[in-house]
Amino acid sequence: MEFLKQAPRFLFFTGKGGVGKTSIACATAIRLAESGRRVLLVSTDPASNVGQVFGIAIGNRITPVPAVANLAALEIDPQAAAQLYRERIVGPARDTLPADQVRGMEEQLSGACTTEIAAFDEFTALLVDPSLTAAYEHIIFDTAPTGHTIRLLQLPGAWSGFLEAGKGDASCLGPLAGLDKQREQYREAVAALADPERTRLVLVARAQQATLREVARTHEELAAIGLCQQYLVINGVLPCSEADGDELAAALCDREAAALASMPEVLRALPCDQLPLKPFNLVGLDALRQLLDETPMPATRVVEQADMLEAPSLASLVDAIAADGHGLVMLMGKGGVGKTTLAAAVAVALAHRGLPVHLTTSDPAAHLAETLDGTLDNLTVSRIDPHTVTESYRQHVMASKGARLDAEGRALLEEDLRSPCTEEIAVFQAFSRVIREAGRRFVVMDTAPTGHTLLLLDATGAYHREIARQMEGSAMRFSTPMMQLQDPKQTKVLLVTLAETTPVLEAANLQADLRRAGIEPWAWVINNSVAAARPRSLLLRQRARNELGEIEAVANRHARRYAVVPLLEQEPVGVQRLLQLAEGAIDD
Repeated sequence: MEFLKQAPRFLFFTGKGGVGKTSIACATAIRLAESGRRVLLVSTDPASNVGQVFGIAIGNRITPVPAVANLAALEIDPQAAAQLYRERIVGPARDTLPADQVRGMEEQLSGACTTEIAAFDEFTALLVDPSLTAAYEHIIFDTAPTGHTIRLLQLPGAWSGFLEAGKGDASCLGPLAGLDKQREQYREAVAALADPERTRLVLVARAQQATLREVARTHEELAAIGLCQQYLVINGVLPCSEADGDELAAALCDREAAALASMPEVLRALPCDQLPLKPFNLVGLDALRQLLDETPMPATRVVEQADMLEAPSLASLVDAIAADGHGLVMLMGKGGVGKTTLAAAVAVALAHRGLPVHLTTSDPAAHLAETLDGTLDNLTVSRIDPHTVTESYRQHVMASKGARLDAEGRALLEEDLRSPCTEEIAVFQAFSRVIREAGRRFVVMDTAPTGHTLLLLDATGAYHREIARQMEGSAMRFSTPMMQLQDPKQTKVLLVTLAETTPVLEAANLQADLRRAGIEPWAWVINNSVAAARPRSLLLRQRARNELGEIEAVANRHARRYAVVPLLEQEPVGVQRLLQLAEGAIDD
């Protein structure tokens, strides 16, 4: 294992949901501890099952792991951390500010930015306070802070006066307002992260083109802020021995080989390990001890075919969408779950029925044209360039709000506009211009703004509340983009996930964010399901059985309606394959 050679004190594992970073972090902790090193494993993953893995209750305190000598663990609950963080900021204001202002502060602090910073706030001390970790030679973190979080922490600390003077714009200023006291500690933490003698970042990915593109962007984002000591682990590579007698497995092996051959150049220079796909769930010490073995481990016993999967197909959702004749369809989800492909499939299916459709995306990878690979009557396609619209938004804010500020205020506003939230807001405003078309035709959107972005916009009242205030008492009818998104008759939000624990949890968290913004998701789509594909490979059949519990959770706990899309032998590229994906039933 390249990433384990001469391991430094701090090891951070980062990657999109479902790539296996938590399992790899746990397996690494076990291997180092059993080699005689004293190890502390720290999880900030909201889906953390570290306690279950070791059969003990851990929680937010350092707890020795009896089953593994030299190992202790700590689970930081991001939501609990965010609640404490919010209260630290809002609490002192409750007796001094009007109730509506306090509510506004709480709204600004209710999104994903606050949760990220609060979690970072919790484990920052583990990086900079030797008294907390002196007993350990290695500290392993799952999940690593994102470049998004670190860029927020690098913004200036003079936000309190800036906010009080009314100079701030809709951005990350709410979450940042409470950082002043920790500013020095954060500077030390960021310095520790950037020190290759102390810290190593391990990027975890799958052998999939979309996932590798995502991890390449993460690599560049982190390298740009000084975190250059990076390693790559490609997890879950299907052994070619599984291809015998199974056309699906053979096609997957070919697809993974092609993805690795076309890996982005920025990743090729990184030290890299490949881990074969395992036939078992990665729960329990024995399973985790085998995870880092580079030798493929085929199933050793016959696994019964997964139970007959009775689940709605994507075609059933398309039927219901088409019945309205027009409207906004937004596909949301974390990176790597396939929402670009599904957005294209829904758009193609609607256009094929003779309905006018505008398909649009803000995907930085800009592979929508490659996915379509052709044209279709009734379908128009556009792409919102995040860089272009963000720069335009910055210039507009500086020319309007910035024109009324002094030199110091302009400098702070300009700095704030370099925060990652600025891009989210700028892209949403560009989307808002397209949203108006949904009154006369279908508008299918990928990548949709996050619930966090919508909360920021709604909390600040940048547009929606100002219009509502101006129109109050007037007989004039009006509509804002937020009102349209909140109206289920006009907008259908489809949450895209995989039949795996972490992606399902992340989709559930996104659903909660959207509900706080007054938006109720219309349906869930479980993509790339092995169970729905009914493979013959023993390894894939075991994986299929492992999916059934997650599909049941979506059907019975999370979704009002849902669909399952099978893992296909050939990638759904081109109009005809996309049409087959959207119109074909899963039992074909």
